[in-house]
Amino acid sequence: MTTYRDRAEAGQALADRLADLAGRPDLVVLGLVRGGVPVARQVAQRLGAPLDVLVVRKLGMPWAPEVAFGALGPGGVQVLNEMVAGRLSDRDRDQVRRREQAELDRRESRYRAGRPPLDLHGRTAIIVDDGLATGATARAAVQVARHLGATRVVVAVPVGSEQAYDLLAPEADQVVAVQLPPEFGAVGAYYDDFHEVSDDEVTEALTATA
Repeated sequence: MTTYRDRAEAGQALADRLADLAGRPDLVVLGLVRGGVPVARQVAQRLGAPLDVLVVRKLGMPWAPEVAFGALGPGGVQVLNEMVAGRLSDRDRDQVRRREQAELDRRESRYRAGRPPLDLHGRTAIIVDDGLATGATARAAVQVARHLGATRVVVAVPVGSEQAYDLLAPEADQVVAVQLPPEFGAVGAYYDDFHEVSDDEVTEALTATA
């Protein structure tokens, strides 16, 4: 098992795998908030592409939050899995939606800080996270990116599970993972430093690459 020193080193390894995309004028690198942003920062710098953030909030079942019945994204984007959502009452759905919308609005306000709304029309979007465990958040992010107009969506991570890769392969145009260990555990096991990324770190990364 190969471990990364930190998210910056992981981002450099990932950028090596994405080098063929460097210089494309339609490219934008999107860090999934929050852990994906330090990884995405390295990718954006190496590829010479703008860095932005994609704030996605899963809508989880009240009794099983890891099971998503949908997702919210910026600009009022909402993606629903009707088969799962249909198992909830309107009241339960609205309660989850309000809670997650409030957190999405808070993060969007904090991270955009005067930046224009995210517009992916005509763009190739590289969605970057620090790892894929279940793939549920990244899957929601792909759907949100398409709703925001992206013409091509690439999911890129330093490490991920084979199950997550298989889940995302039909959703994204391309999935790039530096490592796909057959015995995958937690994402943090592949990092020496896997501290919780703060809002300040996200803001600093965006400012530094603006």
